[in-house]
Amino acid sequence: MSENNAIMQGGSVAESCVLQISDLHKSYGSHPVLEGVSFSIPRGKIVGLLGPNGCGKSTIMKMISGLLPADNGSILIDGHLPGLVSKSIVSYLPERTYLNDWMKVSEVLQFFSDFYADFDLERAQQMLADLHLSPNTRLKTMSKGTKEKVQLILVMSRRAQLYLLDEPIGGVDPAAREYILNTILKNFLITTHLIQDVEAIFDQVLFLNQGKIVIDGEVDEIRQQHGKSIDRLFREVFKC
Repeated sequence: MSENNAIMQGGSVAESCVLQISDLHKSYGSHPVLEGVSFSIPRGKIVGLLGPNGCGKSTIMKMISGLLPADNGSILIDGHLPGLVSKSIVSYLPERTYLNDWMKVSEVLQFFSDFYADFDLERAQQMLADLHLSPNTRLKTMSKGTKEKVQLILVMSRRAQLYLLDEPIGGVDPAAREYILNTILKNFLITTHLIQDVEAIFDQVLFLNQGKIVIDGEVDEIRQQHGKSIDRLFREVFKC
């Protein structure tokens, strides 16, 4: 199917949703990872994609970002199929560090500024200052948590249409964590195991288990329906 046809068929949905996923399937060899996953993210929402290790969360992130192809199903990002256009409007933070250790923070910021037309260098510099990070520091001298702060700054300083954060605050100290969470505004899809710390910012949550969405809804409605927090419900559903 061409991108234009996909946009025409999903036009009304694409207008109201920044992300639309329909009947998504993905297997690695004979091992199925995603089996008919469907969900959407309305514009202006912060969504938590939650589930145990190995349930397919990172796979979904990589497929949205265009790093992995789907076996079947469709993905529309702001009305576009994954490709050159979608990559220019999606800001993706993978779970693992990807920065070159020999670079200074200032050099990384300049690299992103040159590479991404939507990168806001002033915003990045302000976030560095807010988190007390020096632009002259080389990455190889930083702790894992400090590198994670730099990566978050890079991702969140783009003026993107959709932000994908895969376990964004695992190694970040509590003070920086609060600042980062207060900076997250809209159009975010976030995976995390630190649900208790993050659920206050979620508008919608998705529980993913064994390749399928088992819970999908507005946070307030889910809390009211089950009479408990998202963190508590997660622990009961996944027995953890």
